[in-house]
Amino acid sequence: MSAPRVVILDYGSGNVRSAVRAVARAGAEVELTADRDAALRADGLVVPGVGAFAACMDGLTAIGGGDIIAERVAAGRPVLAICVGHQVLFTDGIEHGEQAKGCGVWPGTVERLHAVRLPHMGWNVVQPPPGSAAFAGVERQRFYFVHSYGVRADSIRLHPELADKITWADHEGDRFVAAVEDGPVWSTQFHPEKSGDAGRQLIANWLGRL
Repeated sequence: MSAPRVVILDYGSGNVRSAVRAVARAGAEVELTADRDAALRADGLVVPGVGAFAACMDGLTAIGGGDIIAERVAAGRPVLAICVGHQVLFTDGIEHGEQAKGCGVWPGTVERLHAVRLPHMGWNVVQPPPGSAAFAGVERQRFYFVHSYGVRADSIRLHPELADKITWADHEGDRFVAAVEDGPVWSTQFHPEKSGDAGRQLIANWLGRL
């Protein structure tokens, strides 16, 4: 059986090399590219992201990344989005008082966490929904986070249709979306590529569905 072919979408976001290495270690044949056809043909697409929401959206827009993601979602093709890549799948993001439009795969607003100590940096447990395929075998493990913004529980309460798709985490009592598992489309606020064996297992779980 051949290894699944995965494209890491290259749209100018940092930290792509660690994502490439992590997905390759988990057993995939990996290509880092902004090529639309390659991204659409691949068995799986990884959307990384670090930095500001608006800057990541600008980078995606420049290569037609929003359309690539939308086409894969509409066709039921697997996507794994990481950190700000996860955030931009929501409706919009608000940073420093300015609002930027996201990809709109899911309803919800990315905003600054309500916590004294930011960024939220380090290892944290998460609370996946029952029967989660993403967290199979790592339900009680810790994952590595580094962020100051996220989709807070107050935003998701308006959208009960997402309830059974969300994995939660807490930082200083502020509950936020740690991951989404929506059929073939998965996303994580944390960095699985920096989360050791637990992160490798989550990536392998995703690859197992390609």
